[in-house]
Amino acid sequence: MRRQQVKGPWLAVLGLAMVACGPMSALAQAVAEPAAPPAAAQEPALTPITTTPCGTPLPAPRALPPVGSTPFVWQLEVCFPRQGNAPVIETETYMYYIKLRGSQPSQGNFIPYNDATEQVMLGDFKALWGTNFLEDLSIDVTDYTFDNGVVGKIVTYSMEERQRIKIVDYQGSKQIDRTKIDEKLRERNVEVRLDSFLDEGAIRRVEGVLRSFMAEKGFTNAEVSHKVTPVAGGPKLVNVTFNVSEGPKIKIRKVDFVGNTAFSDGRLQRRLKENKPKGIISFITGSGTYKENEYEADIERVVEFYQNHGYARARIGQPELKTIENDRDGKTRWIELMIPVTEGPRYKFGEFGFSGNTIFKTEGLRPLYQKVEKGEWYNRKRVDDGRKKNQEVYGRFGYMEFTAFPDFTYSDDPTVEDTLANQIPEALRAPPEPEPKVKPTPVADITMRIEEGPQYFVNRITFTGNTTTRDNVIRREMRLFEGGVFDTEALKFSVRRLNQLGYFKNLEGNDKDMKVDKTPGKTNTVDVTLKFEEQNRNQLTFGAGVSQYEGVFGQLAFQTSNFLGRGESLTVSMTAGDRSQNYQLGFTEPFLFDRNITGGFDVYKRSLQYIGYYTQKSTGTNLVFGVPVANFSRMFFNYSYETTKIGDLNEALIDQSCLLRPSGCSIISSVGDLGALTPTQIDILRRNPFVYDSLLVGQGGSRSISKVTPSFVHNTVDNPIFPSTGRRLTASMDLAVLGGNTHFYKPRVEGIMFFRHTARTSFGFRAQAEYISPIGDSACVIIAPATTCAPSLPIFERLFLGGEYSVRGFDIRSIGPTVPGSPIVLGGNKSLLFNGEYMFSIASQVRIVGFFDAGQVRDFGDSFAWKENVTRTTPIIPPLYDPFASGSLIDPNAPTTVTQVTGQALAFKTSTGVELRFFMPVLNVPFRLIYAFNPSRAGVLDNNLQPAKSKTFRFAVGTTF
Repeated sequence: MRRQQVKGPWLAVLGLAMVACGPMSALAQAVAEPAAPPAAAQEPALTPITTTPCGTPLPAPRALPPVGSTPFVWQLEVCFPRQGNAPVIETETYMYYIKLRGSQPSQGNFIPYNDATEQVMLGDFKALWGTNFLEDLSIDVTDYTFDNGVVGKIVTYSMEERQRIKIVDYQGSKQIDRTKIDEKLRERNVEVRLDSFLDEGAIRRVEGVLRSFMAEKGFTNAEVSHKVTPVAGGPKLVNVTFNVSEGPKIKIRKVDFVGNTAFSDGRLQRRLKENKPKGIISFITGSGTYKENEYEADIERVVEFYQNHGYARARIGQPELKTIENDRDGKTRWIELMIPVTEGPRYKFGEFGFSGNTIFKTEGLRPLYQKVEKGEWYNRKRVDDGRKKNQEVYGRFGYMEFTAFPDFTYSDDPTVEDTLANQIPEALRAPPEPEPKVKPTPVADITMRIEEGPQYFVNRITFTGNTTTRDNVIRREMRLFEGGVFDTEALKFSVRRLNQLGYFKNLEGNDKDMKVDKTPGKTNTVDVTLKFEEQNRNQLTFGAGVSQYEGVFGQLAFQTSNFLGRGESLTVSMTAGDRSQNYQLGFTEPFLFDRNITGGFDVYKRSLQYIGYYTQKSTGTNLVFGVPVANFSRMFFNYSYETTKIGDLNEALIDQSCLLRPSGCSIISSVGDLGALTPTQIDILRRNPFVYDSLLVGQGGSRSISKVTPSFVHNTVDNPIFPSTGRRLTASMDLAVLGGNTHFYKPRVEGIMFFRHTARTSFGFRAQAEYISPIGDSACVIIAPATTCAPSLPIFERLFLGGEYSVRGFDIRSIGPTVPGSPIVLGGNKSLLFNGEYMFSIASQVRIVGFFDAGQVRDFGDSFAWKENVTRTTPIIPPLYDPFASGSLIDPNAPTTVTQVTGQALAFKTSTGVELRFFMPVLNVPFRLIYAFNPSRAGVLDNNLQPAKSKTFRFAVGTTF
């Protein structure tokens, strides 16, 4: 037998040419014109072949080719000799890429081996090598001469597969967090997947990511290497282990700026974000560690600070790391970070102009830079702010490739005359002019170089990932339209509206969730693709819980804000507990009749027990209708009818003397008529008309309220669960004038604002004011036999503060005016509330929130104030007035309590502290663990009529605002 071999991708053509034997012909002709079948009387050759080149046993041929035939492809085999002929990938996969086929002598089918065959083999070689599965590939051709002299070709595809990764491991450092490493790899589009082929280039990129990761942790000198070891259980399977040698952790003890005169080291150091000395709260902020990869961003902040104060040419150099001390264990190295500063002179704004603008005139662009005024100190931020506005203007008209950059001309630069004068020999120069005593302040003339680019239009807008939400629900929030101008500001506006829906994870507006591609084959058009990731907006809740507001409760509810993907809201809930019962059915359609009109209804039946006070039972319905009035602004009109009853009244509300009884105060099950009360209690009530009417005595224990509520809402908050930017302004007026037996008006205004501080932190503020006053018959309370006229409101409409939704450290409804001569809170008719929060994101669904709350409530005739009297009301034993009387020994007219002023305190009750807020995707609500300190709590009692505690810990759901 004679063997020929082709090996390696670049030797394929030469090698295949060398194995040519026989006449030149096309493979197609060979297949179409097969050799003549052997004669029936011809006997098979008896000469056996024991093995093929790959070692495969091969029996003698069952039939001989016709005498005089050209060489033909007799056998075709695929083998893996260097890996024990045990491929990782199925052999059938390789056969898919191999187009060459062997002859079938038993059927008289003989495929000639000619030039066309070699071209097929060359194509096979390229196809197999192109799979990237193989580390080595060769095609061997072995000649076998039959007994009748005809040559049969045995074509062998010898392969060696690339190694496949079975395990990826990281060793050598406790700093390695597998989850964070995977996130870093995804950010940089580096992937080393299990069961993938070993790629040395990808391995090196992973090492680079690991070095960067360790540098962020302060291990600038970390060394990263890798080791590839075979894994038992199969050929070509390997374990890739990355070994990380940490080296000492670089800690900053001192930062020294060298060359600065205009600003102190401390002031410049405050500009640094990452590379600053270790401080008191470094264990929280992570400061004090040298992060080489963050240095450029830090010095850019310092440069920006200089340039915002006129130093247009300020420059910061590369740092020098001066070793101060090494810890004994060698794990930490303390350094002094020496940062060179070149300040340069301080400049003022000079002339400001434009070049390259053809779409808009200079007169139209100049007002965008209105804060850039000649003679003012140069300020980079003012120029950048104007450039952003400039970009927005061009973006609205489809010029998405607009760029603008400032070109500076400094008045203190040498002129051409100065340059020429310096070239004159010193002996021939004119005597220098005396320098002025006061040098003029240098100025910087600025020319904005504008490159407008072409105008673009929208070809297609495509949505992906919205598996539940229908396209039309998304499209109706879009303010960018197919066929229209590609308005970049309208696209940003649309993204904000979509984020407000809360149906999807927040769109960040980057390439990950929003792509703008130029349309292939069309000029000046783009295709816009928005990628969504659905959030579960359907809540099927069943279970039990506990809260301060509801106590222990069980719940079965279904709630969705995206019913059937149509954007409709549906609520069906049943809650029963030891303090509350709630049965509710509600439905809201945000686009009624396919128009931007909100319509909905809500029916409910509720019962809520206020511990130590009373139980309120309500049944009612709400109808809502809303229309847009501006971007992010809507007007709503709400009508509601409600009947409310009061029961389980604490006797202490109307008779403080019960506090002296050994048995304490009792519960009055009904106050619907005066017959349910004792004569003494009735007499006390007659002398206290506020309490009398607030507790619905004489009204059958029931009030009916029919009211209409117009309201205005402006909402630009970016996310309903974890907001970071935007504002929500609300103004409403409850008008209870349409029937019912209770009439009042109740205005309410609220302002909520969120400001992003850093990428992971934000501020939130709320200010709220409410007022309520009776009108008509409800303005007077008349109690026989005397007539008393005084403002009257049912207790459930009065205003209170306290609880996790207002002033967090106090019990619910514990802040407000009390019953005259009693510690029991009756509520007021006006309130002020202020909340502030600083939110820090420690994970995608977890926040730490620092807060400060303050509020006060006042009643009729009282004004808001900074200070208020602190009183103490105590029950007293009434004196005996007639020891010989046969009836009661107690004077019915004697007072039962005494009220004393014990001092003054802040009128605003305040609470501050921290809470852990985490989102539960299954329930779609944030859970909260609140720890509060109450610095101003004088005069406030908890729900057990005990002085409010200085520190409290609470569990709650939802958000404060």
